[in-house]
Amino acid sequence: MDLQYYIDTVTAIADRVRDKRGSKKTINLSFDEWNVWYIDEHIARMEAERDPRDWPVAPRLLEDIYTVADAVTFGSLLITLLKNCDRVTSASLAQLVNVIAPIMTEPGGPAWRQTTFFPFATTARLARGTAYRPSITTSKYETKLYGDADHIDSVITYADEDGTGAVFLVNRDQSDAHRVSVDLRAFAASTVTEAAVLADEDSYAVNTLAHPERVTPEVLKTATIEDGRLTAVLPPLSWSAIAFR
Repeated sequence: MDLQYYIDTVTAIADRVRDKRGSKKTINLSFDEWNVWYIDEHIARMEAERDPRDWPVAPRLLEDIYTVADAVTFGSLLITLLKNCDRVTSASLAQLVNVIAPIMTEPGGPAWRQTTFFPFATTARLARGTAYRPSITTSKYETKLYGDADHIDSVITYADEDGTGAVFLVNRDQSDAHRVSVDLRAFAASTVTEAAVLADEDSYAVNTLAHPERVTPEVLKTATIEDGRLTAVLPPLSWSAIAFR
């Protein structure tokens, strides 16, 4: 919600200045760089560990370990960026390996995927064509900063050239599953070709060197399409991607 407010505010100011100047140029936005980042914890740890006499080569820096909750937040940020792709025309993730990254490595050793890897890779693969903002009717919950917030958020993408699309959804409810229904008749949707969900009973579960496959997406078996309407049950605190044709 903070990201949406930020986009709305910056574009509104840019459009106001354009109109005041009588310009025809529309200013688009570039997000460089975005990610989930525990910045306060990093600063405190770096200050505590820093030795002014030391100048190490390639030290470990900002190696966040991401949880299931972080991945759901990450997927939600991706949904917001897609919903605003008419004005957000560039968005680079910071970073890709080790430093606040979806991929972790050990020097001379293996690499493994963090929880945030999965929404990033799946969205990059499935989100094609045109993005659509669905009109969402959902229950709400109260937040300290933004008032009432929707339990469900979503974006739809569709590629006219091959008749394929995808629905990306987050369930922000931390305790209850939600059954959703998405009207895809405008796309003549008939078949679910892929359905994945990232969730876990432990929202703080992570992937590590010792347990690199602790958190991975599972098949969302409840996702079906009948008469152009997609239905699915979203687990608590989850991110889902459902591809259709």
